[in-house]
Amino acid sequence: MKNLGDQVTKENRAIACKQAGLAVMVLCSIVLLFLSSCYKEKFTTNSGDVLTYSLDTLMFDTVFTQISTVTRYFKVYNPNKLSVRIDEVTLTGPNADFFTLNVDGYTGDIIRNVEILPEDSIYVFAEATIDPDNPVSVSPFILEADAQFQYNGNVQKTKLVAWGQNANYIPGPNTPNRISLLSCDLAEETWDDPKPYVLYGTLLIDSCTLVLPPGAELYVHGGIANNQIGIYNEGLIYTYPKGRIEVRGTVSQPVIIRDDRIEPDHAGEWAGIRLGPESGPHKFSHMQLSSALAGITSDSATVVEMDHSSIAYTSGPGFFARHATAKISNCLFYENGSQAVALTYGGDYEIAYTTMVSFGNDREALLMNNYYCSDPLCQEGLFLNQFTGRIFNSLLIGSSRDEVWLVDAGTPEQALLDIQMYNNMVVVDELLDQDKYPDFFETICTNCFEYRYGDTLFVDMLHDDYHLDTMSVAEQKGIPLPAYPDDFDGQSRDLLLPDLGCYEFQQ
Repeated sequence: MKNLGDQVTKENRAIACKQAGLAVMVLCSIVLLFLSSCYKEKFTTNSGDVLTYSLDTLMFDTVFTQISTVTRYFKVYNPNKLSVRIDEVTLTGPNADFFTLNVDGYTGDIIRNVEILPEDSIYVFAEATIDPDNPVSVSPFILEADAQFQYNGNVQKTKLVAWGQNANYIPGPNTPNRISLLSCDLAEETWDDPKPYVLYGTLLIDSCTLVLPPGAELYVHGGIANNQIGIYNEGLIYTYPKGRIEVRGTVSQPVIIRDDRIEPDHAGEWAGIRLGPESGPHKFSHMQLSSALAGITSDSATVVEMDHSSIAYTSGPGFFARHATAKISNCLFYENGSQAVALTYGGDYEIAYTTMVSFGNDREALLMNNYYCSDPLCQEGLFLNQFTGRIFNSLLIGSSRDEVWLVDAGTPEQALLDIQMYNNMVVVDELLDQDKYPDFFETICTNCFEYRYGDTLFVDMLHDDYHLDTMSVAEQKGIPLPAYPDDFDGQSRDLLLPDLGCYEFQQ
């Protein structure tokens, strides 16, 4: 039989054990709280401890033919020795509504307080929902947004890019590089698909002739790019010496080359067409080009012909040539941020029946010179070339005091500027100064006419209608040019007294 003392001792021991266990639990809780508080203090607040990303642009390169949802992902890395807390992840940009984000399992318009452990990473899933049957005003060709990460005073972005319409995209699917090379062993490649062509990035043409047939539409995605090679304007079409471009539009089916934005005409979004040195011959017929940084740049020793075409809404010149050979006829240049046509460093040029309108800027409509400087102040190197220019039956007008500017950097012993102009309407003032060209109307511009601001000229310049008004001062002031029997619209020219500029007045 157990005595009472033994029973009391066992009960005391049990109580003591319970008390000891409780004490251990309390001690453990205190330790855990201490460790937890220590861990929370290990988040870096240093703005120099940055996150890295598996890519800078996430491409949704599927061409949609119906309403579709596509998911892509990228990873965010924390290479630092301390944890990083991301304050906010948001979608920004003009087309953000087409995308949704899932960041480490969290979704929402604004995702807050996302934590990444030291030397760890998280997944970011992005989803694009596209309806290509929407008009391009609702769902443009190229949709862009930014996944924006804010933490410790830093703002980092990963670009999201999706195709919004069923079109021919260059580069094509599964090609993230923004530089595309077109080469076809000196043959021709014709872009004759009825769907538009959309260029995203830079197109290099080498050993190939790119043909744009009647009715072709080429939309170029512009904007500012910033990558390893620096900051530059996207949307460049460039030809190597063996590359050529042939635009074969017609009056009823012109070829359209412009930016991919749908807003009203605006200037300088994509880089433009650059015809590289010694390339060509290039031909642009019945083309409507707009909204480039510089419309067409014709580099040294290039050969180019352009007719029945317009270049408008450029932030720089419409047509820029440097020591090139060019023939321009029945063309229209307007709303150019710099010169309508700039012919520099010599070359051989012929311009006929062309309208160069330069209202709203302080640059001349037509610039012609025979030199090139290797430095901005022209102190270290001056290079000269022969310039030969013939200008017929054209309008060179605008709001500046001089819409024609000539610069001869040669000497009287070295005559390198040979310019003859016949039956043009011009605006000149300072060009006639004694130290410049006081005999301009006697020896250079034969039978030319001075435009006076306020003279009746066009139907409606405010709405870009540059047809001649009934009372236009440009009517019947040209000389017959049998080589150019029609005007911009394909209408016949008067055989004896044609009108000036790209349009012949029609009763």
